[in-house]
Parts: sequence; structure tokens; C-alpha cells
Amino acid sequence: MKKVLIISAVFPPEPVVSANLSFDIADALSEKDIVTVISPKPSRPFGFNFDASNTKFKFKHIQTNTFICPQSSILGRFKESYSFGKYCYNYIVENHNDIDIIYANTWPLIAQYYTVKAAKKNKIPVIIHVQDIYPESLTNKLPFVGSLISLLLMPIDKYILKNADKIIAISEKMKMYLVNTRNIETDKVIVIQNWQDEKSFTQYREQKNIGDNQNKSFTFMYLGNIGPVAGIDILIDAFADAKLPNSRLIIAGAGSMKESLEKKAENLMVTAIEFWDVPNGKVPETQALADILLLPIKKGASSSSIPSKLPAYMFSKKPIIANADEGSDSANCIKESGCGYVLEPENIEQLSKCMTEMVNLSKDQLDKMGENGLSFAQSNFSKTVNLKKVTAIIENTIMTQIKN
Repeated sequence: MKKVLIISAVFPPEPVVSANLSFDIADALSEKDIVTVISPKPSRPFGFNFDASNTKFKFKHIQTNTFICPQSSILGRFKESYSFGKYCYNYIVENHNDIDIIYANTWPLIAQYYTVKAAKKNKIPVIIHVQDIYPESLTNKLPFVGSLISLLLMPIDKYILKNADKIIAISEKMKMYLVNTRNIETDKVIVIQNWQDEKSFTQYREQKNIGDNQNKSFTFMYLGNIGPVAGIDILIDAFADAKLPNSRLIIAGAGSMKESLEKKAENLMVTAIEFWDVPNGKVPETQALADILLLPIKKGASSSSIPSKLPAYMFSKKPIIANADEGSDSANCIKESGCGYVLEPENIEQLSKCMTEMVNLSKDQLDKMGENGLSFAQSNFSKTVNLKKVTAIIENTIMTQIKN
């Protein structure tokens, strides 16, 4: 039996996609391998209640007491990455004889660096799963000092990726960008899109027969993290401007901006804007209440990855309105599938107009878009398909190491 170490920045009971990815991988591998998972105390999304959560698994799970920073703070996030990274480094060094391979879906860049450094020191193959491109994602938020930060941090990312045995990228654009800017071999980077467990959506539809939504109000919905880069303020302004009768906007989720956005909606005096909590496991049930699902992405934020909300939206079989950069993976998915409309990022007027047009579409037109999205998701974002690809990479990397 092979001994697999999984290092994950987030893990159940955290109701976020990366947590579920790591759990799915650990659960699948533990059928025939010895699996150990290291993750910090649960903290994402900010404001979520984890008190009654079940954290018992059939594999060994080490929950660290390292520093956590669920709030949006650059210095806090660096400290979080360093604290978790150092713990994982020490664990690998102390237990290297009991580790055949490391799969890491961990915080950039410091935690990734310490993981790779410890792996190389002890000649353990390591697979890095890249969810976002750093330092670019950070420097884009800091226009005045971004170039200096990039100059300091870019060598760290190049070290991480050059010394990883395999790299999993979540889109073709991300792969080519990393290959060209980090000077790494093309065949070292494998594209596997993040998945959703389609069974939870399918089972809910079958049980509840939710195809005929009897809501009296036409419902626009955003479900996800309510944070500073989510662009939810654009949704609120557009919905307020549209002044749609017999309609409502639901903002579902938790996050650091929830309270301020509630005040914003209150100041606009739009009573048809509702804020909901989403209990863990209730995403299919909650999204089933929507007529239209909303995906606001700020300018430049959708260039190299697909937000985890998009596959979940598609599996809910609902039309989607997205504000996304032209030519981005998110925009291309929506256009290729025919599941909705792509608008300019942060364009309140355009979004308000599109909301008005969607309200006036027939049920058949809306259902067709939902069917298109579901079909596309089943081919591209399925757990059944994509999980097997990741576990195969892990298995093949171990076999390559043994042969060498």
C-alpha cells in the first residue's frame, strides 16, 4: 500500500470547492492507499459557523493549530501561509520515511514553497494543484507597488513550479500562461478543471421535482463567498436600477462584506433584496429556488481560471448572467454552452438591462438555457470524470518514482 500525504489549505467542514476537491481525492485514494491529510482549522468562508460540523473521516486527518486569516488582509494571509507552510515542512521532514508522494492544494506562495522544499530535500515526489496565479493575482490588486512585489515573489513561484514533479492547472489558459512565464515544460502541466459532485444536484432534482418552481417572485440569485472581490455591489446597484416588479434578488452565502452590503441594500430602500445563509450541503436546494443565477467577476479577475460557482450553477440547470472579461474561460464556457449571457465586467447599466430582458423571456427559453448548461457541465466539470484524472496522476507519479 502506498502512503499519500495530502496538504490542503481548506478541508471539510468548510463548504468551499477546494475543500471538497481535497476530500474527494483523499476519500478515493484511501480505498487502497494509506492517506494522511493535513489542513488548518476551518475558517472559510468568513462568518460561517463550524461548531456542529462533523470532521470524522476514514483516513487520518491532522488539523493544525496554525494561524488563520479568513478576513481579507494581505499581511494576515502571508502570515497564514507561512504558519501553515512551516508546520507542513516540519511534518514532512520528521515523517519522510512514511510518505511516498505529496499532493498539495495549499496556500500560495509561502506554504507551497515550504511543501516543495521539504519534498525535494527528502526526495519525495510532489504534485502542486494551482488554483490561482500568484504573484499576479496579488499584484493586480496593488497597482502602485505591484511591480515591486512581483519582482520579489516571482522567483518563489518559479522555484515551486520548477521543482514540482507535476502541476495541475484548472484551465488551458492557465497552463499556457504558466508554461510561457515560468519556463516550465509543457508536459509537466496537466489541465483538470475543478469539479462539482453532480450527484447531489441530480438527486435533489429527482427527489423534489423542482422543474416547476412555484415562487411568486421572479428570483435572481448569487450564491458564494460575500467578499471584497466578489462584485456583489454591482448586482445590488443593477437590480435597484432595474426596478423590476414581482422580482427579488437573493444574496446567499457568508463573508466579510455581508454586513456592509446589507446596509447598502437598506440605504437604497430596495426591500426585494434578501440575504440568506446557506448551510453546508444545501447548495442544490438553495439554487433550485432561483430563476436566474448571477456570476459577477471584476475586471481582470477571470483571465486564467473558472470560478467554482460556474460549474455549480450549471449543474443546477439554471440560466446564468455573468459579468466577465471577453475571451476569459468563464465567458467562453457560457457562450459555448449557450446557458446564458456574458456582459462587460462591472457594467451596472448593461446588467440592469439584461435582468429586465430575462424577466420577459418565456419559461421554455429559460429552461433551454438551463439544459444547455447542464449538458456542458456533465462533459467538463463532472466529479466522476475529473476525479479519476487526478488520482491517476498521483498513482502514475508514484510508479515513475519507483522505476527511477
